[in-house]
Amino acid sequence: MNLLYESDAFAVTHLLANAAGETPARPGAPLLERHGFEIVDKRSGKEVYLDGSWAEMFQQKIQAWQLQTPTQDEVEDTLEGYAGLAQQPVVVH
Repeated sequence: MNLLYESDAFAVTHLLANAAGETPARPGAPLLERHGFEIVDKRSGKEVYLDGSWAEMFQQKIQAWQLQTPTQDEVEDTLEGYAGLAQQPVVVH
């Protein structure tokens, strides 16, 4: 898990898929089959997990940002769009 972005309003982490042949940390625990991104909206206390085609589209956005560095406002505006999908409350355990 890599923290990609953090501000007062958002946190974005990249969760990496398990390597081939990797075993779970504890018996019976599921393995992550593909990578994804978790976007936490700190203001609402909710998060959204992007995987599959959503993760691929978000990855393309990140790659575009690497070519031309966005302002913090541009990043926050993009994350705001994804925050509308957030339904899961953030649970700390």
